[in-house]
Amino acid sequence: MDLSIVDLAPVPADGTATDAYENTVELAQVAEERGYSRFWVAEHHGMADSIASTTPEVLIARLAAETDAIRVGSGTVLLNHYQPFKVAETFAALDALAPGRIDLGLGRATGIPAADRALGTERQKRNPDEDHAEKIDATVTHLYDGFPDGHDYAELPLPRSADDVPEAWVLGSSPSSAEIAGELGLRYCFAGFIRPNLAERAFETYREHFEPSPLGAGPDEPTGMLAMNVACAETDEEGARLRATAEASYQRMRRGVVGSPPSVEAAIDELGGVPDPTPNPLPDGDWRRSISGSPETVADLLEQLTDRVGVNDVIVQNIIADHDDVIRSHELLADGVGL
Repeated sequence: MDLSIVDLAPVPADGTATDAYENTVELAQVAEERGYSRFWVAEHHGMADSIASTTPEVLIARLAAETDAIRVGSGTVLLNHYQPFKVAETFAALDALAPGRIDLGLGRATGIPAADRALGTERQKRNPDEDHAEKIDATVTHLYDGFPDGHDYAELPLPRSADDVPEAWVLGSSPSSAEIAGELGLRYCFAGFIRPNLAERAFETYREHFEPSPLGAGPDEPTGMLAMNVACAETDEEGARLRATAEASYQRMRRGVVGSPPSVEAAIDELGGVPDPTPNPLPDGDWRRSISGSPETVADLLEQLTDRVGVNDVIVQNIIADHDDVIRSHELLADGVGL
């Protein structure tokens, strides 16, 4: 199993975005040292008091400069906010700065209405799936010089490295995103921490619709990755205790409450107790937004979940308030999987 990390650059309690970015850089360096394959940063808007990862393209440049070999990328660029050519220009420039190390994860999401309006984003479209597919296709076509002679965009150059192109991924949490990835012949990452119960259906849809990209922008056969929220500690009980922050954060989001994640103690108080450890093995059909356990338990759980959907790659997010606990969780997980 290959492991990667996606980070939100969470703002520590009583901290600033500067603190968040320093923590993200440190985590990327730990990820490289411990053998993780990729380090992605997310895009969220209007939540800067709790999530500082608003501009993944800026963070990617810094992360590439502070690491040596690990792939760095976006998880995800919210393409509904931008024009394809600008995204292609930005990520081609990043690839020129760090040749062969840049991933372009493409997705979409609407957030706080005021932030969407400030970004000039139209929230209601007649056919959002078709619009999203067209934007992904246009972005990749710019990156791979795929516009035919005579097209208005055929002569639009991009900043380039000598031999490489950013690796393009479609990220999503539904079968519709999986269908788009398959039809365009791109790599697909499913967000299991958003709609975990749709994971198996999404990967089935991806494989059913997969056709290799005529531009050579993707793999020759379906290639997927599962994104999961994971809290890893020395024991299953301690892992469940750390997972309390994620569980309380999910409950807060359902109530429309945003802010820095609660401490473990505050989360346990909100939940009325420590969550039960994640059962191992997982019951058939049991998909959870967050899992936890010892290194051995979490490795077993991830093996079960990847077997269900037929992929070998996992990208891990966690919602843990204390940065030292975040680092330790990823270190223990790397040990458990055997990186």
